[in-house]
Amino acid sequence: MVVKKTDLARMRARAEGGGRAQLRPIGVIRSVLKTRGEAPKQGSEGAPDAWLEVSAFAAQGLEGLAAGEDIIVVTWLHRARRDVLKVHPRSDRRRPLTGVFATRSPDRPNPPGLHRVTVRRVAQNRLRIGPIEAIDGTPVIDIKRVLSGLQDF
Repeated sequence: MVVKKTDLARMRARAEGGGRAQLRPIGVIRSVLKTRGEAPKQGSEGAPDAWLEVSAFAAQGLEGLAAGEDIIVVTWLHRARRDVLKVHPRSDRRRPLTGVFATRSPDRPNPPGLHRVTVRRVAQNRLRIGPIEAIDGTPVIDIKRVLSGLQDF
């Protein structure tokens, strides 16, 4: 069997995930928080509840979720800076510059946000969730159920 160079390149690309990551938002956060400055650093620091509006194409994926459950909402922090590799933790200039991968800073090369929240209400293609520090208009890229018995995600 003879394999062409183009076939080898195609197989290699498939094995490597196609060479590019692609995200498709499944919804958006609707919050009273309109700017980064209004948002607390973490949801547990006084963040409000918000609505997670799920796009029509993904709405069936909500089946099985119920009020009272904890979920992980994965967002894309669309207002984050992508050119930052070091920050003062918690924006405190008294703390030394630290690499973003050792912090929870939203500013980083790829800014996914992880938010553990409680489902307050399920209403068709919307979830009332909270507390969540994401600002209004933040794209949601996934929702994951929290596994019982685990401390974190």
